[in-house]
Amino acid sequence: MQMTSKFTTAVHILTCIDVFGDEMRVTSDFLSGSTGVNAVIIRNVLAQLRGAGIVNTRQGSGGAHLAKPLNEITLYDIYRAVECVDDEGLFHFHENPNARCPVGKNIHKVMDGRLSAVQAAMENELKNITLAEIVTDTNLKSAHSFYKWRRMK
Repeated sequence: MQMTSKFTTAVHILTCIDVFGDEMRVTSDFLSGSTGVNAVIIRNVLAQLRGAGIVNTRQGSGGAHLAKPLNEITLYDIYRAVECVDDEGLFHFHENPNARCPVGKNIHKVMDGRLSAVQAAMENELKNITLAEIVTDTNLKSAHSFYKWRRMK
């Protein structure tokens, strides 16, 4: 099972807040235009990020602002904030394997621990990547496009 797109949407939102926040109010409508995601979903993701202490928002046209420095926000913080994985974990098993089948009877025993280890490894890697790295890389890869896009606005 794959994670919801809320994680990557949240990373996109936070990157936009940093990149554009000094020039303009970063509103849900602006973020919707950048992400291609409905503004209602953007507001819901912002509410989750605000609840986790990652952003500050103001009702109306106040816009969104980062609540802490980029280097203090990890991808794991964002992943946890937007709850893109439920309590069952990243991998969801089919619910009723046939207990009379030798594979169905044992598949959980064989796979559960391995899948938990894979999820833990992914989460540990997310803890080692900061939003500062994402913003830096985005700026480096997009320098030419940013200037061109800003002139078009």
